[in-house]
Amino acid sequence: MIKVGIVGGTGYTGVELLRLLARHPDVEVEAITSRSEAGMAVSELYPNLRGHYDDLAFSEPDADRLSRCDAVFFATPHGVAHALAGELLERGTRVIDLSADFRLRDPDEWAQWYGQPHGAPALLDEAVYGLPEVNRERIRHARLIAVPGCYPTAVQLGLLPLLEAGLIDADQLIADCKSGVTGAGRGAKVPSLLAEASESMKAYGASGHRHLPEIRQGLGDAAGSPVGLTFVPHLTPMIRGIHATLYGRLTGDAGDLQALFERRFAAEPFVDVMPAGSHPETRSVKGANLCRLAVHRPGDGDTVVVLAVIDNLVKGASGQAVHNLNLMFGLDETAGLDAPAIMP
Repeated sequence: MIKVGIVGGTGYTGVELLRLLARHPDVEVEAITSRSEAGMAVSELYPNLRGHYDDLAFSEPDADRLSRCDAVFFATPHGVAHALAGELLERGTRVIDLSADFRLRDPDEWAQWYGQPHGAPALLDEAVYGLPEVNRERIRHARLIAVPGCYPTAVQLGLLPLLEAGLIDADQLIADCKSGVTGAGRGAKVPSLLAEASESMKAYGASGHRHLPEIRQGLGDAAGSPVGLTFVPHLTPMIRGIHATLYGRLTGDAGDLQALFERRFAAEPFVDVMPAGSHPETRSVKGANLCRLAVHRPGDGDTVVVLAVIDNLVKGASGQAVHNLNLMFGLDETAGLDAPAIMP
C-alpha cells in the first residue's frame, strides 16, 4: 500500500481527497494535518466519511511524521508548500501540491500575482505541471507535482487541440468562465454567503485574475509561442462546477473539428468529447474526475466555440491530484477515480 499524508485537510480540496482515496485500492492515508482542528476525528468534522476514517484524526503538521509517507498532498493556501516541500523531498517523500506555489515557472511573475516573494525558487525547475493530458510521461518520473488550477484545466483542455494544430489565431483567444462558490474555498467570506451568492451571477477579476498567467503559460506551450488571452471568470450560484466557453478565430481551412478533438483525446480516460452539436452541463461531471468537451463552428464561420465543463473540486483539483499520484507510482490511472458523476 502507498502511504500518503494530506497537509491542510479541512478545506474543500482536502475532504475531496479523503473522499476519493477512501475507495482507492492501493492507498492508505497515514496523516492529515490541520492546526485549527488538531485532535478532532476526521469523521466528526466530516460525517460523510464515517466508516472510512474512524481511526484518523487531524494533527499538527510534523515533518518527521509526514516524511514517513510515500507522498504528501498539500491542500493548503498559496505559500504554505514553499516551507515544507523541500524538506520532504530531501527525505525521499514525493510532493503533490494543489496550490499555485509551483505552477508558474517564473518566480518573479509568481510574486507579482500572489503578493509575496516566492519561497522556494530553487524547486521550480524540478516541478512538473500536473496536467496528465500534456505531461503524462514527465509526471511518471516526477518528485514534485504542481496540480493545475480549476479554470486553467478547463481552458487548456478546451483549446489544446486547436493550438497544437495551429488552426486558430493565438493572439485573439477568449475564455468566458463560470465557477461554483466552492472555488472560493471553505473559509467564511461575505460574497460566498447564501444570501449574497444565490440568485445572482457576477464577473470578477476581469482586469486580471491569478489564473491568467498560468493559463497563458500552458497555452503558450501548446502554441509554441506566447498567446493573447482575454480571461473573464464569473461566480455562479451553484456549489460545484466550472463552465468554460472558449472562443478562437480560425486562420484557414479547419477541416473536421469534431474529428480533431476526438483524435486528440481518444486515449484520455478523463476527457469526454461529446457528439457534434452537444452542450455539456456542469451537473454531468459533478463528483467525477472528468472534463466534457463540445466543439462548435457557428454558421460555418471563422469563429470556433469550445464548451468545457469540469467539477472544480475533482478534475479541477483533488481528482487530478490523485490521477498524478497514480501515474507517479505506476498504478492504473483510473484507480479511485472511476465513479460516474452524480445526477441530479
